Amino acid sequence: MADDRAASGHALRNVLILLAIWEIVGRFGLVAGGALPAPSAIAARLWIDRGDYPPHVAATLIASGLGFVIGNLAGIGAGIAFALSSTLLRIFRGVNIVIFALPPIAIAPILALTLSGMAPRITLAALGVYFVTMTATVIGLSQTDSRAADLIRAYGGGRYDLLRLVQVRAALPAILSGLRIAAPNAVLGAILAEFGGGGRWGLGAYLLGSLGRAEPERLWGIGLIATAIAGLSYAVFALLSTRLVGATRAVTLNAALPEDKAAPGSLRHRLTIAALTIALPFLLWWGFIKLTGVPEMIAKTPFAVVDYLVLSPGAESARAKLGAALMQTLPITFVGMAAGLGFAFLLAISSKLFPRAIAAFMPVALVTQTMPLVALTPLLVLVLGRGVGLTLWVTISVTFFPAFVTLAQGIALVPRSAEEVPRAYGASRWSEMKLVTIPASLPYLFAATRLTVPRAILGVMIAEWLATGTGLGNLLNQSRGYLDYGMIWSVAAVSVLLAVVFYLIVVGVERRVLKRLGMATAE
Repeated sequence: MADDRAASGHALRNVLILLAIWEIVGRFGLVAGGALPAPSAIAARLWIDRGDYPPHVAATLIASGLGFVIGNLAGIGAGIAFALSSTLLRIFRGVNIVIFALPPIAIAPILALTLSGMAPRITLAALGVYFVTMTATVIGLSQTDSRAADLIRAYGGGRYDLLRLVQVRAALPAILSGLRIAAPNAVLGAILAEFGGGGRWGLGAYLLGSLGRAEPERLWGIGLIATAIAGLSYAVFALLSTRLVGATRAVTLNAALPEDKAAPGSLRHRLTIAALTIALPFLLWWGFIKLTGVPEMIAKTPFAVVDYLVLSPGAESARAKLGAALMQTLPITFVGMAAGLGFAFLLAISSKLFPRAIAAFMPVALVTQTMPLVALTPLLVLVLGRGVGLTLWVTISVTFFPAFVTLAQGIALVPRSAEEVPRAYGASRWSEMKLVTIPASLPYLFAATRLTVPRAILGVMIAEWLATGTGLGNLLNQSRGYLDYGMIWSVAAVSVLLAVVFYLIVVGVERRVLKRLGMATAE
């Protein structure tokens, strides 16, 4: 308890020091000619604009709240179904990976084209929530105490009794952790839909309408309000989790799908499952188009996208545009993700050597974890301009903090008894890290990489959309202006496919490396 109070005191002191430095820098215009205003100036602007915020905040809260409820109901229901049926889990594996990997900025225009009213915002918020809650539910249900399960069976309990009396109760901590991470995701999804799909009300729409004005204080105010909403949503479920199941330091969630432990069937059975796994995302895409009833000129099925890129008279020109945009997006994505992961790994290792570092740094990690990217990017544009440096900075910032938290938690879980073995032979602290801590943390490094893949692509595309005028993000934005619906759907499909391929590559490398080292994989 005393250690927790000391850590909180250090964190508060660091925050106050940061605010004081920020105030001095802002007052004297030391960054980008005043593009970073002082906190007092931002607060003054918030007071002036106080009448503007209620309808915008209400719209965002309603959309994110409804999406949060719908996405969590779907995630918990799917998690229970997947925990009960490994075959169902394998069939939906492709859909689950696509939902996890899709960059929301890529499908926001799609939802705006095919849905009306607040439906795009609610849908994107629900998609941002589903995967986290589903994964937490399956993992929680799968980690049941076998002795309790045996006791239920010994008294004649069936599958439903085991689920109701043992598994659901045992899964509660994991589900609450999932809800805590899902809450900021719902806010981010709603704001991205507001930003990408237009509309009058919502913080995303307010931010979009304020971008053209030379008022950095207003932009910072909107960004901080969005961050505060996301942070408060996280804090509510963190408090609820603490009250119900005890304190926990977890601030992120493993991005892996649960391990499939089902015994392999016949070759025909395995091929059927594989075919369904691959085909199901495309069938859902096609079914979504048909159910919405949107005209074919606007809504493109998978076959229409193939026709646009391969068979139509303008296919060669479309492929050239798409290829050029890809060549601009991919390099900065790789560089930013590698730099963010490398920096996160070094700092996580340093936090083991200097334990107070993680306690002091965690508030910054939490703020960045909850800050909506679409609110962060315009603020960085004011400070860094619109060049490649901005895109790289955004990519590093959005990949670094989740990776750092995941790695730091993994390193903290390395058994102390394992670390004491080299120490007993006189090894130095660095030798101990090299021989025990770093190898033991490899699964968390891969988990952090899986977690950062879609965030890196999302960060790059948002920067391209808002600032740089290059890459897939800019092509998506231009296509909306030209009403080039085929290109809109093509960019969305390619960006999702790209994220899925990156995810699967990481999973493949993880399996190979951890198998060689004799470690279990989480995927």
